[in-house]
Parts: sequence; C-alpha cells; structure tokens
Amino acid sequence: QVPGASLGILRVSPYGEDEVVTTSYGVLNVETGVPTTPDSLFQIGSISKVWTATVAMQLVDEGLLELDAPLVEVLPELQLSDPDVTKSVTLRHLLNHTSGIEGDVFTDTGRGDDCLERYVDVLAEAGQNHPLGATWSYCNSGYSLIGRVIEKVTGTTWDQAMRDRLFTPLGLTRTVTLPEEALLHSAATGHVEHEGETLVAPVWTMARSVGPAGLITATAADVLTFARLHLADGVAPDGTRLLSEDAAAAMAAHQADLPDKIVLGDSWGLGWIRFGWDGQRLIGHDGNTIGQAAFLRVLPEAGFAVTLLTNGGHGRDLYQDLYRELFAELAGVAMPAPFTPPADPEVTADVDITPYVGRYERHSVLMEVLDGPDGPTLRTTLSGPIAELTADPVDEYPLVPVGPALFALRPPEVESWAPVTFYELPTGERYLHFGARATPRVD
Repeated sequence: QVPGASLGILRVSPYGEDEVVTTSYGVLNVETGVPTTPDSLFQIGSISKVWTATVAMQLVDEGLLELDAPLVEVLPELQLSDPDVTKSVTLRHLLNHTSGIEGDVFTDTGRGDDCLERYVDVLAEAGQNHPLGATWSYCNSGYSLIGRVIEKVTGTTWDQAMRDRLFTPLGLTRTVTLPEEALLHSAATGHVEHEGETLVAPVWTMARSVGPAGLITATAADVLTFARLHLADGVAPDGTRLLSEDAAAAMAAHQADLPDKIVLGDSWGLGWIRFGWDGQRLIGHDGNTIGQAAFLRVLPEAGFAVTLLTNGGHGRDLYQDLYRELFAELAGVAMPAPFTPPADPEVTADVDITPYVGRYERHSVLMEVLDGPDGPTLRTTLSGPIAELTADPVDEYPLVPVGPALFALRPPEVESWAPVTFYELPTGERYLHFGARATPRVD
C-alpha cells in the first residue's frame, strides 16, 4: 500500500570500502506509471532539520554562532510574541525544540530569496506554545528561524549555504532544495488517500519558507552519504573535515527529554532524535511532507545506517516491517515492539478520561477531548495553510485507554497506533501531547 519506495543500507568499514546497498520499488506517480529507481529523488521532509542543524554547528565551530547566546545578538530585528522570549531564546532552544514558539507556522512568504527574512517577521504574530525551556514540542518554525540565522551570518540564502557547506563537499549531485532543481531529475510525487483511493497529492511541495525545516529532496544514497558524515565524526568520504568531532558528538548527545517517549524517540539531541533500541543508542529522524514520508536510523556503535523514502500510502507501516527485519538480521538489534493498547480491556477499565475532557489549542490546530455515548474521542480541526491542502480538515478518533494519562488512537486503514499523552507542568499548565506536539489546554 505504498506507491513507490527507495531503500538504502550503509555499513561503514574502518578497513576498506563501505558497503552500500540501494534498491527501489513501485512508481513515482500512479498516474504516469514512471518506475522508481535508486536514482529517484524523494522529499526527505524533516530529516532536512538534521542537515540544517549540521550547518548551524559548522558555524558554531567557526565562532560565527554560539549555542547559548541570545539569538538577538545575531538577529537584532527578531520580534516574537513574548518580549522575554525574544530577548532570551538561543540556538540551543531551537535545535532541541524547547523554544515554545508555535511550531507549525507554514505561512507562504513567497518564492524570492528574501522568503526567510519575511518569514521571521511573521513570527511576531505566532503565539508562545509553552514557556521557554519548560517542556518539549516539535517546532518547524524554529528551524526556519535557524535558516534565517544561517543566512545572516553567511551572507547568502539557506539554499546556497546548504549547497556550499554540505551538498558540494559531500559530492551529492542529486540533492536539491528547490522544485526547479528537482525537475532536472526523476522525482517522486506525493500521494494521498481519499475515500479508499490513492491519488496524486494536490501540490508537489510546501512554501519555500519551510525549507530549513523540511524541503530537501534527495536519493537514498545521498541520505546515506550524509549519515556517513556523522558516523565518521564529521569527516567527509574524501577525508575533508566538515564538522568538528566535538560538534558531531554534541548533536547526538542528550539535550532534552520528551513528554511522550513512544511516538518518536526517548530524547532529543541538537537536531537528531535519540532512540533506545534493545540496549543500543541510535540516532535518526523522520520526515513527512505532502504525501511523502522518509525515515533514517543510524547505529553509531556498528557504523550502520538505514534510510527509507516513500511517496504515500502506509509508509510508516512499511518502515516498521522493514526496519524490524533489517536491524535484527544485519545488526543484531531488536526494534521495540509497536505501541498498542492492552489486548484485555479489563486491564485499563479504571482509566478515566474525565480529568482530560476539554479543549486544547495551538496555532492552526484545535483538539477537543470528548466523552460521548460511544466512549472517549479526540476531535482535531485544522485551520490555515495546512487545512487548505487537506481533503477534510476535521478528524475524529476513538481513544483507547492504555494507562494513567495515556491513550491510543489509530487512523482508519493504518496498522500503527499512536499515543495521546496528558501531562502537567510544575507550574500547573496542562497539555495534550499528540503527534510530537504539546498542545495547551484552553478551558
């Protein structure tokens, strides 16, 4: 149930040639039937964040940025909705998703080279999702802001900085950031499901202002070359050091804990997600764009990495199946069992939804926890640019009790369950955590 996919596997050899295997399946577009090949480009979505973080850390290496200095020292024009956050937010807050800036501001600020500069102006109208550093919530907006910081200190666009500092030194001839560049290659289009039918997504890509957060398009082999840079502690395949060993280690080190340690990893680094599998520490990232999904997992201890790029359908289910087999067979690591509610409902019969019934809201998303005659339900309503790209901006999901303050839901026709976690800050603010976002309660 995936139109097309590209898989890449890397094992770095300290003694000779690295082992790299790439393979492909299906079609790039269900309407044209163009076959997927290992040279096909897919949107890697938010895996792009680790690439943006890598360039930011290069600039830290060079003394042009500081992890813990207020961003306004580099970007004095920055204005956020909370003046205290404006004065205090740092690059570290943005890299590890603890800034509290509303995370899903997808405002289209045009196709020009000034799009990120204009985007930063829009952030003055974005709310503060949580107090600075008080909890963790996935933040696309923060990475677009990092992109603008990169532009400010390099004197060029984020796109050009990525080419100059990563794509070209790594020899990535099929990695691009702009749709007009992707057109020069065989590129996948996204697909969405509507009333049980797989359709080509209504648009190919998101606004250019989202670039640093998720608009890199690449082949599986190029994603593995980027992963190898981090497996080699910042050294490119030709021996050129692109990132200091200390910076590479800091990116993978523990920076922030997650309120929900199920849906992604258990903690975050500076760009990387951190996973605990079978007593082993992995790093990686996922990426989702309009009808495309990508996955990268890196096992530094074994010099091993796997990436999967897909263009719609049940990409996460395919990831679960493939990675479970590959990591067990090739690395001797057992992937954690998928999250599911207890098979016996009696186990959770005393889990009560009542304390959590109410409205939770952040930018572009309203979440309502309801307790109706059919049991607890989560209703989500999208608004803004994302809603315009969605066939139905309102979804309702039955909530299945799992444990104290923890419920599960499963979108229709998808095998994977997702957790819904409720929690409270020490200062009393109450949150619903779903889809890697912390959404504050508003009533």
